[in-house]
Amino acid sequence: MPSGRLRDSTRRLRRSHWLVVFALGSLLVALTPMLGVAEPAAAGHAPGHRGDVPFDQKTAMSSPHHPAVPANAKEPAAPVLDREGWTVTASSAETARENGRAANVLDGDARTIWHTEWSGTATPPPHTLTVDMHRTAVVSGLVYRPRADNPNGRVGEYGISVSKDGQDWADPVGTGTLADDNSAKTLSFAPQGARYVRLTVLSEAGKRGPWAAAAEIDLLGDPGTPSATVDLSRSGWTATASSEETAGEDGRAANVLDGDAGTFWHSRWSGGTPAPLPHSITIDMYRTTAVSALSYEPRQGKANGRAGAYTVTTSTDGTTFGEPVAKGTWRDDDTVKTATFTRAVQARYVRLTVTSEAGGRGPWTAAGEIRLSGPADPSAHGSWGRLIGFPLVPVATAVLPGDKMLAWSAYAVDRFGGSNGYTQTAILDLKTNKVTQRRIDNTGHDMFCPGIAMLADGRVLVTGGSNADKASIYDPATDEWSRTSEMNIARGYQAMTLLSTGDAFVLGGSWSGGRGGKDGEVWSPDTGTWRKLPGVPVGPTMTDDPDSPYRADNHMWLHAMSGGKVLQLGPGKKMHWITTTGDGSLTDAGTRADSGDAMNGNAVPYDTGKLLTLGGGPAYERKPATRRAYTVNASGDRVEAARTGDMDHARSFSNSVVMPDGKVAVFGGQSMPVPFSDATSAMTPELWDPATGKFTPLATMAVPRNYHSVANLLPDGRVFSGGGGLCADQGCATNHPDGSVFTPPYLLNADGSLKPRPSITGGVPPRAALGTSLTVKTDKAVKSFVLMRAAAATHSTDNDQRRVPLTSTRTAAGTYEVSVPDDPGVALPGTYMLFALDAEGVPSTAKFVTVS
Repeated sequence: MPSGRLRDSTRRLRRSHWLVVFALGSLLVALTPMLGVAEPAAAGHAPGHRGDVPFDQKTAMSSPHHPAVPANAKEPAAPVLDREGWTVTASSAETARENGRAANVLDGDARTIWHTEWSGTATPPPHTLTVDMHRTAVVSGLVYRPRADNPNGRVGEYGISVSKDGQDWADPVGTGTLADDNSAKTLSFAPQGARYVRLTVLSEAGKRGPWAAAAEIDLLGDPGTPSATVDLSRSGWTATASSEETAGEDGRAANVLDGDAGTFWHSRWSGGTPAPLPHSITIDMYRTTAVSALSYEPRQGKANGRAGAYTVTTSTDGTTFGEPVAKGTWRDDDTVKTATFTRAVQARYVRLTVTSEAGGRGPWTAAGEIRLSGPADPSAHGSWGRLIGFPLVPVATAVLPGDKMLAWSAYAVDRFGGSNGYTQTAILDLKTNKVTQRRIDNTGHDMFCPGIAMLADGRVLVTGGSNADKASIYDPATDEWSRTSEMNIARGYQAMTLLSTGDAFVLGGSWSGGRGGKDGEVWSPDTGTWRKLPGVPVGPTMTDDPDSPYRADNHMWLHAMSGGKVLQLGPGKKMHWITTTGDGSLTDAGTRADSGDAMNGNAVPYDTGKLLTLGGGPAYERKPATRRAYTVNASGDRVEAARTGDMDHARSFSNSVVMPDGKVAVFGGQSMPVPFSDATSAMTPELWDPATGKFTPLATMAVPRNYHSVANLLPDGRVFSGGGGLCADQGCATNHPDGSVFTPPYLLNADGSLKPRPSITGGVPPRAALGTSLTVKTDKAVKSFVLMRAAAATHSTDNDQRRVPLTSTRTAAGTYEVSVPDDPGVALPGTYMLFALDAEGVPSTAKFVTVS
C-alpha cells in the first residue's frame, strides 16, 4: 500500500444529508405596514437557519437511499436525486488490501470509499465510475465528494458522459479540472434525460499517483433551466389573475410584464380575509406560437407570496386548458425559476397556477416578472456548448495566442480576503477544453479584483487587488509570471488601459489600499516603473454612489486614442478627456446624452471611434439597473452621445463582447445588483445590431453570470462566458467555477449545423508594423477583414477589446491587399486576431498578429 495511504479512524468524518423539518399546520403571520397600508409580513427566521430546524449531526444519519450532501455545504441549485435502487460499477476497484468497492459511493457513509486498484501494479488512468439509476430521469449535474482522510486519488481532470441505454455514449456533457482539496464539487451540465451517468477520471488532482477515489457521488435533477430556448417578445401581451391586490397596494397582474422587478402582482390580502389558494395568472400573447418554458421571477425584497407548488397549462382559445405541460415545486428563495415544458406546444394563452406558498407563510402568491420562452433557432439565436469545469471561479480572463485562455481568481479557489501574496490561476486549452491549474507565488501578489492591460508585446499586466500595491506580468511566450515595480498608489477595482504610446494607464480603485485619492499614474515598459499624473485627479470621474469613494471610483470605462490620450466615458454620467504626457490633464467631455451613472455597466468599441454603452445602475449594488443603451462617437476632440434601442432586460454585472461583424452580445447580469446573489438574473443574452440600433434575444444560458463573471471573444469567432460568485462561504450556492462557449448565430444554420466559413490560408506574419499592407490569401472569396484585439475581462469591464475594420483590395482570386492603420490610436499596439468575413458575415477562424 503506498506510503501515507492508511486511513486514521480518528480523522474519519461522518457526512450526513440535509435534515429539513417542515412546520405542521398553519403559521399565523402578523400584518405589518408597507407604504402606509397593511400587508402580509414574512415570518422571521434565525440567521443562518434558512427557516429550517438547525442541523443535528448526532441524530440525522445518512441513508443509502437518500442523497448525501455535506453538512457544511449549502443546498444545490438543482434537486438532489433519490438514490434508492441505484447501482454503480467501476473500471477498477481495490478489494484485496482495502474495501475500495464502487458501491461505497452510494452508501451514505463518507468514511467508506471507492478507490482504484493499487495493490500489486496500480491501474493507470483513465478510470471510470458509472452510475445506473435503473430509471430515466432529467440529470443536470454530478456532486463529487473526495475521500476525507487522505488526498490520494482526488479527481483532477475529468469528463462526464450520459447514456439512456448504457451502450450509446455520446460526447462528454461536461469536462474540466478540479481543485486539489477535499471540498465537495458540483460538476454541472445541460439538463437532459438519462439512465446512466459516467464520471471519467483522466488525472489525479495533485499528481501524486495514478489513482482515483471518491467517498460519495450524488446526481442533480432538473434545475428548471431551459436549454435551446429563447425569450419571446412580450410586446402587446396582457396578463389577468384570479385574484389581485389593488386596494392596499399596486398588486395588479399587469406588473409581471412591465420589465421592472420592483413592481409585482400580488393576490388579494386586504379587506380582512385574503383570497385563498390556489391562485392563477394567465398570459395572453394575442398570437399563437410555440412555447416551451415559463420563467417566474419572485417579488424582490420580501419572501411572502413566493410560488411553491405550481402547474402550467396552455390554451389556444382562452377557454379550454389542457393537461399541465409543466408542474413541480419551486424553492423558497428569490432566484429566477423556470418551468420547462415536457414538450413545445402551440398556444396563445399560458396559465401559471400556484397551489402553495413556498415557505408556508400564508395563502398568498406574488410575482415580479413572468416571461415565456420558445424553441431557439440556432441561425437566429446561436447555441451553447457544454459546461467546462474550472478549479477556480474565473474572475479574470485574458485571451492568448496559441488558442489558450488565462484565468485567475484569488488566493483560494472559493474565497478571498487579506493580502496572501499568491494567486490561483488556470489555463484553458481552447482546442481540447482541458484546464490546467497553477498557483503563482513568485510575484508575492494576490491578484484578486485587479486592473488589467494587454501590453504592446502581448504580455498581460495585472495590478493591485488584494495585494493593492503590487504589479505582475504574465508572458504567454514563456508561460511565466514575473513582478514589476509597485504602483505609487495602492488600488483594487481600478481601471486600466494600454496607451497608444505603449505605456499603461491606471485610474481609480478604492476597494483596496485605502479609500480615496486614487489619481492617475502611468507605467512604462521601457523602465518598468510608475509615474504619477498629478493633473489627473480621480474626483471628477467618480459616480454619486452613496458609498463613496469606496464604490464610486470602481471599474471605469477607458478608451485609448491617439497621442497617449484617453476618453473616460463612464460609468459616471460625466465623460472626460485625459492626457498622459507630463503631469497629465483631465478636461470635461460632456455627458452620455441623458444617461445617469451606470456603475457595473459596459462600454464596447464596436467601430473606429464608436462605442456602445449599456446597462449599469446609479450605485454599485441594491439600486435598480437600467435597460438603456447609448452610442458614443469620439472623433478628434468631439464626443457625441445618443440613446439607442433599449435591452429587454435591465442588467448590472453583465459582460459585453463585440463580434467580428460589429454586433455586440451582452451576457448575464441582474436587474437588482447584489454581489454573490443569483436573484433577478437575466438568463437570456441579447445581441445589438448597429445597423438597426435594436437588441434581439439569444439562446438562454444554463448558469447565471453576475458578479465576478467574465466574457471573451475567442479566435474561432465564438464567445466564452463564465464565472460568477466566489463567496467566502465554502459551498456557496452562487459559486460558479465553470464556463461555456457560445456559438453566435453567424456561424450556424437553422438545424444547428455549422455554416461553411472562409479560411485564411497565408500572408499573415506574426508581427506587422502600423501603416503596412499584408498580402492575405483565403480559400474562397471574402468581403472584408477586421482586427479584433485579444482582450482581458474582469468585473464587467474590458477596456482591452477593440474592433478595427480594415480596408482591403482583391488583387487576384483568393488574394487581398489588407491595410493596417497607421495610427496607434486606432490600432492600439498589441496582439490582434485577424478575421476574414464572407458576404454573409460568416467569419473565418482568426490568425494572430502583433501590431506595433
